[in-house]
Amino acid sequence: MMSVLEKKLIVSSTQIIEDTRPDMLVCKDIAKIYPTPKGDYTVLSDLQLTVKKGEFISVIGHSGCGKSTLLTMIAGLNDISKGSVYVDGDEVRGAGPDRAVVFQSPSLFPWMTALQNVMIGVKQVFPHATKKQKQDICKYYLDKVGLGNDFDKRASELSQGMQQRVGIARAFALKPKVLLLDEPFGMLDSLTRGELQDVLLEVWQKEQITAIMITHDVDESIFLADRVIMMTSGPFAKIGDELAIPFERPRNRVDILEHPDYYQYRGYLMDFLNH
Repeated sequence: MMSVLEKKLIVSSTQIIEDTRPDMLVCKDIAKIYPTPKGDYTVLSDLQLTVKKGEFISVIGHSGCGKSTLLTMIAGLNDISKGSVYVDGDEVRGAGPDRAVVFQSPSLFPWMTALQNVMIGVKQVFPHATKKQKQDICKYYLDKVGLGNDFDKRASELSQGMQQRVGIARAFALKPKVLLLDEPFGMLDSLTRGELQDVLLEVWQKEQITAIMITHDVDESIFLADRVIMMTSGPFAKIGDELAIPFERPRNRVDILEHPDYYQYRGYLMDFLNH
């Protein structure tokens, strides 16, 4: 177990130049409370979170700590009991195309092609674009996630990993201000998981969309994020700690694993989760 001194050294070593980018996402004093026959159950309490424009953060914590609840509140899919969420200065009052979500299951229409599944959202977000312009947007992002030769395959014909690629393409095609990822690789085997992490990073690196990813995987959180947010256990869960990950981008998996600080960061996160 790490000593307090070792923790302080790690935290101080990860402090980087002050981020002067504007705030894209602000969660202010938010709480989620569910009424039960035995009284109110508070999942999240007094949670504060600010994410800069173009920042990629990951959120980790034990099952039941409210990670996915936080994500769905930001997405506007789950009512906020107390407090407020702001995206680019505007208060969230429901779901909207400025926030795109990628879930564990991509929830595609199985009888539709990959292109048609991505087109559904594009039609809503770009209603005045020509048919060709809409198709070009869909094909561009499908190509970016490695499905350039699979536009016309039905979702039912695609593997689980390929379906998740469609889900990622669909999210980026909306041109959202915030990309929300709820354990998008949690149901995949380790090889496919690694491949899609690389795909996600490659597309995100180009688009520079503010991204928030929920994950149980410590290694995934370090590899992908600029900052790892650690949630306390529920009930009354909140942010317990955070760790800056200053590895340069673009990132290479082998280089990250061989970096002298990698296992210090990993140990810090594991120590938080274990204690």
